[in-house]
Amino acid sequence: MAGQFERSTAVGVVSGTAGRMVELQGWVARKHAVGGLVFIILRDGTGYVQVSAKKGGESDAAFGKALEATKESAVTIRGEVKDDARAPGGKEVMARELVIDSKAEPWPITKTAAKSRSFLFDKRHLSIRGPKAIAAMKIRAEVISAAFDYFRGRGFFLISGPTFVQAAVEGGSTLFPVDYFGKKAYLSQSAQFYEEAALASLQKVWIFQPAFRAEKSKTAKHLTEFWMIEAEQAFADQKRNMELLEGLLHAMATAVLQRRQEELKTLGRTLKEFSLPIPRITYDEARNIASRKGFQFEWGDDIGAEAERAVSMSQESPFFITDYPLSARSFYHMTYPDRKDVTLSADLIAPEGFGELATGGQRIHDQAELMARIRSQDLPAEAFSWYLELRKFGMPPHSGFGIGVERTARWLAGLKHIRSASLFPRTVSRLSP
Repeated sequence: MAGQFERSTAVGVVSGTAGRMVELQGWVARKHAVGGLVFIILRDGTGYVQVSAKKGGESDAAFGKALEATKESAVTIRGEVKDDARAPGGKEVMARELVIDSKAEPWPITKTAAKSRSFLFDKRHLSIRGPKAIAAMKIRAEVISAAFDYFRGRGFFLISGPTFVQAAVEGGSTLFPVDYFGKKAYLSQSAQFYEEAALASLQKVWIFQPAFRAEKSKTAKHLTEFWMIEAEQAFADQKRNMELLEGLLHAMATAVLQRRQEELKTLGRTLKEFSLPIPRITYDEARNIASRKGFQFEWGDDIGAEAERAVSMSQESPFFITDYPLSARSFYHMTYPDRKDVTLSADLIAPEGFGELATGGQRIHDQAELMARIRSQDLPAEAFSWYLELRKFGMPPHSGFGIGVERTARWLAGLKHIRSASLFPRTVSRLSP
C-alpha cells in the first residue's frame, strides 16, 4: 500500500486538493482520544498538522497504533488529506497506516513542572521541542540567514578568526583563561583584530562565530558564550559604518516580518517595521534623558544597565547612541580631531527596554597614534605587536562593528531573557546541558 503515497511530505506544507495520499514523519506533539477517534498533532521541523485515526475498517490498525503512541514518540504516518476548517492550517490527514519508529517514555515536562524556568533549562535538551522554543530558534535562524544574504549582496567576504588568543580586544577582566600547552591563552572576545588584518587582502570582511565574555553579570541580556556577527571595511568612516549596521538590522527585521509571522504569533510578539535611517542621539543627549528619568551617571562613565533601559524606553524604533567618551571605549577607537576625549563610535540600541544590540566605531589606523594610545592606557605593547605592525604596511582609514545574534533575536522575538534565544545557553550559573 505504501507505494501509492507521496513520500516524506513536510508536515508544515500539507495542502492542496483533498484526497492526496501522503506520508508524514515526525513527533507526536499532542494527542487525545474521543470515542472511536484518536487525534494527533504531528510536528516536524516545518510545522504542525492534525492527524486522525478512526476505529474500524481499513484504518483500524492505525487507530490501535495511535492509541499506543505516546507524547514525543517518533512516528511515520500514511494517510489521506482531508479539508477540516477546525484543524491547524485547515487540513487534516486521515491515517491509513501508522508506524511507531521510536516510542517515547512518559514525558517529564508536565504543566506543573513547566512553571519553573529553572527546570525548563535543566531539561533544555527536551524543552526545546516546545512551540515557543521552536519559534525562537526559527527567528534566530532567520536573523543569521538574513546576515549572509546582506553581506553577500554588498561584496563582503566571510572569514573566520581564531578562538584561542593572547590578548584582549575588549576589557581584560572579561577574558576566559585557558592553558595552551603550558602557555596562557584566552578564549576570543571578538575577531575584530583578525578582520582588520584581512582588510588589505579582501577589503570588506565579516565573521559569524562564537565569542566569550567572563562577565559575572546575571542580567537578561548577558551570556558568557554567544554568537557574534562582526564586519570591518577599509576606506570607510564611522558614517558609512553606521549605515552598514542599520541596513543589516533592517534586513534582519524585514526577513523575520516577511517569513516568520507564525513564529511571532506563537510568541505573542507584535514586531513593528522601522524605516531608515534610524534616529541618532549623542551620548550627552542620552545622559540627559537618563537623568530626567532618575538615572544619573558621571560624564565619561559607560551607560549603566538601568540608565540604558530608561533611554531605550524613550524611543519607538532602534536608534544609535553616538560620540561616547574615550574613557568608556576600547583603546583602538579614533577620536574627533577637535575633541580628543570623544570617540567616533556608536552603540545600536533596541527600543522597548531591550537595550544594546551592537557596538561599532572607526579604528585608529595610524601606527604612532595607536602606540601612544596603548601607552596612555598602560597596556602591554608586546601583546599587540602584530596588531601595531599592521599600521606600518598600508592600513587605510577603516571601521567596523559587532552585533550579538542572541540579543538581536531576543528583541525581534520579544523574549524576556536572552537565554531563550540560545539553543543551549551558557550563563554565570549554567554549564549544563
